[in-house]
Amino acid sequence: MKAKRVTQRAGQVVMLVAVTALFVYPFWWMLVNSLNTAAQVFGAPTLLPVSWRWRNYVEIFEIQPFARHCVNSVLVAVVGTAGNILVAGLSGYGFARLRFPGRGVLFMLLLTALMMPIEVIIVPLFFQMLGWGFDDSLVPLMLLPIFGSQGAFSAFMFRQFFVTVPGELEEAAKLDGLGYFGTFWHIMLPIAKPVISSGAILAFLAAWNTYLEPLVFTSSIEKYTLPLSLNNFNDAYGQPQWNLQMAATTVSVLPIMLVYLFFQEKVTDAMVNSGLK
Repeated sequence: MKAKRVTQRAGQVVMLVAVTALFVYPFWWMLVNSLNTAAQVFGAPTLLPVSWRWRNYVEIFEIQPFARHCVNSVLVAVVGTAGNILVAGLSGYGFARLRFPGRGVLFMLLLTALMMPIEVIIVPLFFQMLGWGFDDSLVPLMLLPIFGSQGAFSAFMFRQFFVTVPGELEEAAKLDGLGYFGTFWHIMLPIAKPVISSGAILAFLAAWNTYLEPLVFTSSIEKYTLPLSLNNFNDAYGQPQWNLQMAATTVSVLPIMLVYLFFQEKVTDAMVNSGLK
């Protein structure tokens, strides 16, 4: 019996290693080719770089303002995520705990934003932002995670969480002299940490990886975010410089990998709990 368990465990380990290798190899291939020349990218696959060309990581900052693009992406992701959590938390609290006419209809309208692809509304959004004077600006990229479909999804998660909170907490807050906003800020928001972590990480990833919106709302190279920047490493003939694209992609992927590695358990737990509630 013991030998059978050992055999089963060994088989499970081998299977997990094989599956892990399938997911890890593309990233490893990208990392290896980020240290090769452009010609070596299309050579025979190797587990280690052929030329160890560290110069690639210097050139990505020399060819275009790549550092500025990194700052733009961080700014858009951080501001958009913070606004997403604040606005979604308030709207979720309002839909869950406040009683007002038309609440159900408004909530259904909010959920329709989840069914509306960005490709359908991108043209009206462009003219709206143009009318507000936000053309060639990072402001639209910060507003979309807050008031777009990602914001609606976060509001839905907050609402699902807040409807399960016992009413006694609100009554105790009223006895202490807190109003609606005070109750939300001091009572509701602190106990919604699972939803905050889940919504924040999902909003950050969405804002960091978005491509269509920066392509539409920005025109000058100084306003590019990383997804646009990665598509801009071309030679004099307009052909992609694959080794530089691999190096730039490696730099842009690292923050996302760190976020996921540190918070993957919280994301999973929060999503499961929000779905059950």
